[in-house]
Order: sequence, then C-alpha cells, then structure tokens
Amino acid sequence: MQESQKQGNSGGSRRLYYQPAQELKSYTWPPSQILDHNLCSDNGSQVTHFSSDQLCNFESSTAASGYPLQDSPSAFSFSAHGSPLSQPDSQSYASDTLHSPDNTYTSTVRGICLTDDNEMRYKLRELETVMLGPDPNMLEACDISILGGPNQIPSESENWKQMTEVIRRRDLKEVLIACAKAVEDNDLLTVEWLMSELRQMVSVSGDPIQRLGAYMSEGLVARLASSGSAIYKTLKCKEPAGAELLSYMHMLYEVCPYFKFGYMSANGAIAEAMKDEDRIHIIDFQISQGSQWVTLIQALAARPGGPPRICITGIDDSTSAYARGGGLHIVGQRLTRFAESCKVPFEFHAVPISASMLEVQDLGVQPEEPVAVNFALVLHHIPDESVSIENHRDRLLRMVKSLSPKIVTLVEQESNTNTTPFLPRFLETLNYYFAIFESIDVTLPREHKERINVEQHCLAREIVNIIACEGAERVERHELLEKWRSRFYMAGFTPYPLNSVVNATIKTLLESYSDNYTLEERDGTLYLGWMNQNLVASCAWK
Repeated sequence: MQESQKQGNSGGSRRLYYQPAQELKSYTWPPSQILDHNLCSDNGSQVTHFSSDQLCNFESSTAASGYPLQDSPSAFSFSAHGSPLSQPDSQSYASDTLHSPDNTYTSTVRGICLTDDNEMRYKLRELETVMLGPDPNMLEACDISILGGPNQIPSESENWKQMTEVIRRRDLKEVLIACAKAVEDNDLLTVEWLMSELRQMVSVSGDPIQRLGAYMSEGLVARLASSGSAIYKTLKCKEPAGAELLSYMHMLYEVCPYFKFGYMSANGAIAEAMKDEDRIHIIDFQISQGSQWVTLIQALAARPGGPPRICITGIDDSTSAYARGGGLHIVGQRLTRFAESCKVPFEFHAVPISASMLEVQDLGVQPEEPVAVNFALVLHHIPDESVSIENHRDRLLRMVKSLSPKIVTLVEQESNTNTTPFLPRFLETLNYYFAIFESIDVTLPREHKERINVEQHCLAREIVNIIACEGAERVERHELLEKWRSRFYMAGFTPYPLNSVVNATIKTLLESYSDNYTLEERDGTLYLGWMNQNLVASCAWK
C-alpha cells in the first residue's frame, strides 16, 4: 500500500500529491492521507472544485436521529480533528455538456435541493431534456412502447423508487454501494442525490462504518474527478511532519496485531531455516524502520553455540524515508547499535532503489551465501502483467529464485483488488476495511484524540487509491493467497513449512488484543482474521 511522495516547499510547507501515472512510485503500508481535492488541466491550471452544495462534506455532528448532519459547507477536506481544512474558491461541478460564462463547468442541477420527492426529480429530467435534447435511450424505449413491442428498459420512476427505498432504510453500506453503482454508470444526477444523503450519514469521528464511509465516499469523488476528458486528478494534502507520521505508524502497529503477526511469522520461519548457519544474509524488500529485525537479532543472539554473523540488505521506500527524517543510513545505524548491544556480528547494506527497478547485482549476494528474502506487505505494490509489459511482480520472483535462497517469506493482505473491475473491487474494499476499522475500535477508543490522525494518515489514502485510480496510478493491487501461490510455483518455488512453536506464540499474542481475532493454519499458510474475515496471510517458500 505504497505510493510516492512529491515534496514541495512553497511557503515552507510540505505537500503530498497523487501524481500522474508516469510519476508514481511505491509507498509503505501504512501510507499517508488524502484530504484536499483540486482538479487541474493538463497545463496545471485549476479548472474546477467539487463543493459541498453539489456533493457533500463528510465531517459532521450527530443529530438526534443518530446520523451526522453537516456542520458547514466545505469541500471534501478533513483536518486532524475532522474539521474542514479548506474552502473552494469556486463551486462548479464537472459536466461535459454545459459551461458557465467564465468557462468553468457547471451542473444542470446546481442550487436545487434534492429530497426524496420523486416529482422534483422528474422535473429535473424534463428540464435536462429541454436544455440538452431528449435522451436517445429514452426515445428508443418510447419507440418500442409505441410500436407495441416488449419494453425491457426499467422505467425512470422505478429507478427513483428503488433509490428512495435504499435511502429510506438508512443503511449506510447500501447507500455507498448504490452510489458506487451510479458512479460506474456515470449517472451523475443519481450520484449527486446519493452524495447529498451520504454527507448526513458519514463522519470521520463516528462509528466504524461511518468513518470508513467518509473515506470511501472520498474515493468515489476522486474517481469522478478523474473521469473528465480534459482534466486529470490531483489529490493533495497537508503532510504531517516526519516525526508525526512515524508516530501514527507506530500507533497503528501497537493497536492492531497485523504487523506483529507478519513479522513474528516471517522471523520464525527464517530462524528455523537458518538454525545451522554461521552467516546469514537477509534481503528485506521493504525495510521501513527496520523494526522487524530487532526481535530476530535478539533470538539469534541467544542461539546455543553463539550467534551467526548477520548481514541485512535493506531496500527503501520514500514514505519510510520521510517518516525517518532521512535515508537508509538511519536504519543501518540503529540496527548496528542494537546488534552490538546483543554481541551479534552485524553489517548493513543499503539499497535506495525502488523494488521495481532492482537488478540482481544491486543485492550484493556472495556465491553460496545462505540467503533469506523477506516480502512483508510489499509485493502488492509491484506492477504485474495487467499494468506493465515488464511484469515486475513475476520478474522479481524469478530473480529471487536465481539466488537459490534457503527461505523466502511472504506476508500479504488477503484481499482481491488487483485486476478486479471497479464495482466488485469497491465491495471488496468495503468489506475488508470495515473489519480493519472495527478492530481499531477495540484497542483505540473512539474518543481517542489521535485516532482520526491514525486512520487518515495510515489508511485513508490506501482506500482512495483502490477506489479512485486505474492503470499505473493504482498502486494498491492486492491478490488472494491462491494467486500468490500460483506465482511462486511458476517461479520455481516450493512451500516451506511454518514453525508450530511460533504459531503458538502468535496465538498468545492475539489473545492479548481481542477474542474476535482468529488464527487459522491451512495448506501451509497462516491466516490472521477478524471474526469471519481473513485479513493477512503469511507463508514461506524455498
């Protein structure tokens, strides 16, 4: 779940951008946040804004009915405390048909309050017909009806009736799905109607589904913004200071067991595979802060007969570099000092190169050197054959196999968002992240002042990228374990059994969090779940 950061120093502030496809690179899970939206023309000039009177503002206060109500008009923009960050200087809405005198795009329904009164919507349709001409599809339906043939096209009134019923039930998931369907169909009138309802139902300070709904709605708006023929989407936000971002990452690491689960299972497999070696070379394809290796160094220091000599090759990413406040040398210094305190011979090899660009010579592997390769929550950021003809995802696996490693560890989110079409991908994201947001509530109380920051900086951007982006712009491309298994088999790997002692330790860890976490071992793979939803899979190969 990783994406590049583009740093700017205008006015002394740092800004974070979603970038055009050719500029995108990877970023670590957890990533940064998405807050403030602008649309730009190809030459960088501002074209239009989505504003609250046209769509919605997701931060709100809760009404007596239990659903949040909008506090004040603003763009889709959140501060650390959930309040709007900025106001648009224009309140126009993208349309390919009508233009205002100042050349900004305007909506045919601007200024009209949409309610559940179907008659108002029929009048709007009539108004559009007068202004734009009749809809060819409606003319065709009318012709069929006049000619006496079977009319298979659902009536307009029936469609509005269905939408009204969805809204009447006040089921936020239903409304989100209906809105996603309208976005897929490019039905802007229905999107606008549903967005006006969503702004009363979602809140970044609400319960799990309200919070998730705010960020998923953000993704839908971003997707609409990128669909214009003459504009591309630029999502930017006020980036937290590096120390703050690192603090948010650490807080998520502590309140949820997902990272610890992955690190413990991978370290256990590596320790088992290397138990008889007096030298170990570990290649970490996403070193981040290097936290994973602290516990492994401790374990190897206590090994009977003395510790082995350890070399770690760390491959960097831009988000981690920013959070650290510097390059890989910071990780190397920290791990070196820790290894010295444990009396473990240690060396660190820094590789500040994007994983997609790596070549075998960058890794510094010596002939017949015992090698362990760690893929922890990183491979889903590597583009495959659906994005690039180079297919770096499978290329990296073949390259790693050429090193003849003693073990390769894989930790990945158990989600299917890589080549899945938009609407099924939206549903997958809704179900997957609902479990994540629910689990956060168990250990991080809803009133916790930093919870909004953690979710915005560590999860929101990931959600928006999955929903809003396609092609090379979409870097969040998860696959289910069965697909990863096929890729590893094709690259020539065979499964490596997991350590049962480590599995028991992980089970004890989960019990300290919540009884709702589940741990299942199946076909040589360990699955961490929340209730009935598998969230992370861990396995090993050789």
